Amino acid sequence: MAQTLDKIKAPVIPSVLFYSSQHFLSTLRIKYKSCLAATGCWTDSHKHRTSNMGKIIFYEDRNFQGRSYETSSDCSDMSSYLSRCHSCRVESGCFMVYERPNYMGNQYFMRRGEYSDYMSFGMSDSIRSCRLVPQHRGQFRMRIYEKENFQGQSHELMDDCDNIQDRYRMSDCQSANVMDGHWLMYEQAQYRGRMMYMRPGEYRSLRDVGYSGMRLSSVRRIMNSC
Repeated sequence: MAQTLDKIKAPVIPSVLFYSSQHFLSTLRIKYKSCLAATGCWTDSHKHRTSNMGKIIFYEDRNFQGRSYETSSDCSDMSSYLSRCHSCRVESGCFMVYERPNYMGNQYFMRRGEYSDYMSFGMSDSIRSCRLVPQHRGQFRMRIYEKENFQGQSHELMDDCDNIQDRYRMSDCQSANVMDGHWLMYEQAQYRGRMMYMRPGEYRSLRDVGYSGMRLSSVRRIMNSC
């Protein structure tokens, strides 16, 4: 009996089962961070994050008829997919749509909802390009200047302003530097008239981005309510 017991060997258990739970969780964290970094949702500072989730469907004809094109990102020229675009449906996120390719011409801010006729929100021509507006979590900060190339009177904004001329006594706003967040600037006070989407970056001349002769009179933050 003793000889029989001596011949019995302990089963071989794969070493992977002996990985500590700490090592396993650490590996998961590394892979998770790598995944977020690849999508632009993770920063080394980890101070704030942006979410780029969004979905918009464009249709050739009014009332969501005809061929359609769906995207979750920027599109500089929709003519590759549709001959025209007369209606759209925003299923999630926020987008800017433009009357001309390469994000030029009159532009309009669109949040989740249905837009059955492009003329209902003031567009005079077919939608030709679009930009996804990332959701921003954190502070908002931009500096506006009275003249081009960051010259003249300037003021820093961290919240909405319904009338730039009345609040800051500025005769005009011809350049800007957006440090944090995404903003909409409007031709008229009280957030009316033509609009302009401004994401982080330097705008040495607002005329250079297609707004020659346009006086910007109000500005508001694009909040996480899309």
